[in-house]
Amino acid sequence: MTKMFPQLTSMLLLALAVVVGLMVKGVIATNFALMLLVLTVITGLYWLGERFYFRPQRQRAAAALEEQHRQRRQQLAQQGIDKVDGDISEARQKLLTQPWWLDWTAGLFPVILIVFLLRSFLFEPFKIPSGSMIPTLLVGDLILVNKYHYGIRLPVINKKIIANHEPQRGDVMVFRYPVDTSVDYIKRVVGVPGDEVAYLNKKLTINGKPVEVTPLPDYYDEDSLRYSQQWREKLGEVSHDILTNGDRPPGIVPFDSFPNKDACRYSAEGVVCKVPAGQYFMMGDNRDNSQDSRYWGFVPDENIVGRAFFVWMNFSNLKRIGSFN
Repeated sequence: MTKMFPQLTSMLLLALAVVVGLMVKGVIATNFALMLLVLTVITGLYWLGERFYFRPQRQRAAAALEEQHRQRRQQLAQQGIDKVDGDISEARQKLLTQPWWLDWTAGLFPVILIVFLLRSFLFEPFKIPSGSMIPTLLVGDLILVNKYHYGIRLPVINKKIIANHEPQRGDVMVFRYPVDTSVDYIKRVVGVPGDEVAYLNKKLTINGKPVEVTPLPDYYDEDSLRYSQQWREKLGEVSHDILTNGDRPPGIVPFDSFPNKDACRYSAEGVVCKVPAGQYFMMGDNRDNSQDSRYWGFVPDENIVGRAFFVWMNFSNLKRIGSFN
């Protein structure tokens, strides 16, 4: 039976390589959380097998070898032979050595388990793929997301099991894109359940009260080689910078349909939405270059991934490292 495991392990590693290759090429959707869970379970089973079956089996074989050697020395001694050639230490070490297929599975389990627990319940890294959050976050920023800030959730199914803080206006939040939950988005929380959010003529109003903004010098985007109007906006207790483009009209062309679309009213001036219970209204800081809740609707609580709070690396600009609002 043991002879089957090297072949089985080879097949599993080959299957893993194929799946990763298909993910990289975009043939199948990338679901790192599910893949990490599967790896944790499989390597955990190998670790249990090593701990309670394979290692004791090797230890028994090494003990049997030592016993055979002892009996042989004893028999030779009875015949008057004191000097016995042969050193079994190398053979014993070979019997005790963990085979490659356990080294690549059970041996990796502690590391995979730690990564799984850290990523699932504490912190998860993300890379900013687009400019929708400029100037707060730039393309290429590698950020950390606090997974427990909004409550502890089960991996893969994302079901909340322990509540913590509720999302607040001004939070930068990572969430599963409602249109395609296999994709993670990052935007800023603008409206919480019960809020009436109006974005008319590029002015943000919440519950009838205009959000405080202060003009700043124009922002120059080195990637697009253009200037944008820059403002300091205070959303709740958070002050942050936003961009607008004076050449873009204020009107919004929404998706054909999305849940609770009847809670929004669209006009040539923009959009007004009443945020339903258990949902959030999200917007990018680069207001005229962000597809967000103005276009595809609200983010339900079950889609929340975590609160973004720290840029831990940007290989093009090390000065980007640090916390942000």
